[in-house]
Amino acid sequence: MRTCTPYSLLIAGTAVALVSTTLSEAHAGRYLDRVATLPVFLNLPAGIPAESETVAEIVAADANGELLAYTDGPGQRIGFVDITDLEAPVPAGIVDVTGEPTSITIVGNAALAAVNTSPDHVEPSGHLAIIDIVSREVIARCDLGGQPDSVAASPDGAFLAVAIENERDEDLNDGIIPQLPAGHLALLDLDGNGVPTNCDAPRMIDLTGLAEVAPEDPEPEFVDINNDNIAVITLQENNHIALVDLAGGSIVGHFSAGTADVYGIDTKTDRQVRADGRVVGIAREPDAVAWLDDDRLVTANEGDYEGGSRGFTIFSKTGEVLYDSGNLIEHLGVLHGHYPEHRAGKKGTEPEGVDVGTLGGERLIFVGSERGNFVAVFADAGAGQTPELLQFLPTAVGPEGILALPQRNALVVASEVDSEEDGIRSTIAIYAHDANMPAYPQIVSTSDSRSGLPIGWGAMSGLAADPMDPRRLYAVSDSAYARSAIYEIELGTGPARIVAAHGLMKDGEPANYDLEGIAVAADGGFWLASEGNPDSDNPQQQRSQLVKVTADGTVEREVFLPEEVYGQAIRFGFEGVATWGEDRLVVAFQRAWKDDADDQAKLGIHDIANDSWSFVRYPLEAPKSERGGWVGLSEITALGGDRFAIIERDNQPGSYAVIKTVTTVSLEGVEPAAFGEEIPVMEKSVAIDV
Repeated sequence: MRTCTPYSLLIAGTAVALVSTTLSEAHAGRYLDRVATLPVFLNLPAGIPAESETVAEIVAADANGELLAYTDGPGQRIGFVDITDLEAPVPAGIVDVTGEPTSITIVGNAALAAVNTSPDHVEPSGHLAIIDIVSREVIARCDLGGQPDSVAASPDGAFLAVAIENERDEDLNDGIIPQLPAGHLALLDLDGNGVPTNCDAPRMIDLTGLAEVAPEDPEPEFVDINNDNIAVITLQENNHIALVDLAGGSIVGHFSAGTADVYGIDTKTDRQVRADGRVVGIAREPDAVAWLDDDRLVTANEGDYEGGSRGFTIFSKTGEVLYDSGNLIEHLGVLHGHYPEHRAGKKGTEPEGVDVGTLGGERLIFVGSERGNFVAVFADAGAGQTPELLQFLPTAVGPEGILALPQRNALVVASEVDSEEDGIRSTIAIYAHDANMPAYPQIVSTSDSRSGLPIGWGAMSGLAADPMDPRRLYAVSDSAYARSAIYEIELGTGPARIVAAHGLMKDGEPANYDLEGIAVAADGGFWLASEGNPDSDNPQQQRSQLVKVTADGTVEREVFLPEEVYGQAIRFGFEGVATWGEDRLVVAFQRAWKDDADDQAKLGIHDIANDSWSFVRYPLEAPKSERGGWVGLSEITALGGDRFAIIERDNQPGSYAVIKTVTTVSLEGVEPAAFGEEIPVMEKSVAIDV
């Protein structure tokens, strides 16, 4: 038996309960680990270009958990994936559904997909497409009398509930509701094969008159069904929740989702992550909902109209709030460097998806952050108890569909953002529930010692070790934020911890460089590398430069290149700085400048005492990605003596990436040359091919 630092202790200062954890047999295999990621463009049929937009939104599985089906709205298709081997998902074809699929489930051999065919918001329409998962053919269509948004099958396979939203036009009257026609709930009775027996006449459940907000215009968003065949439906814009008995087709309960006061969150879109704001009396406006058991339900409070409380809530089926996460989801985003600052003034991390499942004998709650690109995993502690934060899972961009697979002891997440131009593709990720310890995060921040608020961070672009303390590192972030900062990092038995952030000050004002490198100076301060971009609107970011700062981030001086060198500049400047002995610095230029060959980038050597520059050239690999792009340098680290480690990589993400290497070079015996002289080309060796 060995003990470990509890994950929850690493984020003390948030709303997380501090739970003492010992890694023992009782916790072996308690955590999830991503074992596969499938870009869904690989499922496109022959004849459709790979760069075409194609997404995975909502995902469902067959009874064995070996076949997935997902909705692809832009492609108007349902995609299938064979996950017989969780670690090797295989594209398994598509089915066109003549409309925009919005949700899907599988019962028996029938995939039941809600399809939106609305020509506009005034005359909404849609149908249920019944797909034989063996033949991969649409065998029937059932008119649903409106625009469907979510489907759920009862655990016994007897019923299908479809939330008919008839969504509002956000451009009409500023999106204010009511906007008729009203939404409703459609019920279909299923045979033993999952095929509706009342396809020609689904039962329509009227949901008007329930909510306090626009009662004449209910907009059902999401539906789930418990073992008692009671459907729970969120009316998101109406901030209301309804319960419907499926056998009798009657409303058996309803209640307002209520409001929340949330403190210690970022509410300003100002390119600074500062969790010092609040929202008071904000409507929860839940999106997804899932039954936790037959008497409790959990909602993801995304907000879509006038609310969104940025968290999740556990309700009793009578509407009592048993638990509300408050600022926890927001703080998790901040602490893990996942906070979407550009959404701070709106709905922050936007918890949109939620699912519940029993994995490894534990009842788990999965809450997906659409904007923060993560899923927070909680262990249910029982009625009246605070759920235990178990794990923080990173996802691809825009997690939309969350599916627990108890039959495979796994979790599936569909991330919908797909932009081939940006190198971001929609994916289906599979997480196996068999890890003894979380693989992620490797680094988190803690609470600020002065304010008590979580330290905001992200876009880290440079790293250096403290030469006097092997358990301490320093990092910087780039121009993503409005103020440059140095992060102080402590190493321990768990994830590295950011324990302080020192904002840069120049002449008494906050400084905003484009920092891409950091090195510890001999006097205990720091040398920082600012990339430089001649086209920047910020004067502090126009020129590649070295910045000398004190330990607390006060700018002492700026060091510039010779003017004739700036004449060769492009926007890809300094990317990393390292010390060479006590009186020299080495900086890496990201790419070839105008005076360099296309396959070479400079290393600049600055003599501190003489304030002079000389240069060598580094040989770059040719791009190898199918998307082309370029190859450049992104960090340099001193290894001692004359040796340095350099990160050389292409500019391609995800499945398009080919070159991500750490190389080593030596300046021993090399004579750097002044600009205008013949600059020597170095030799390199690949140390690590990531």
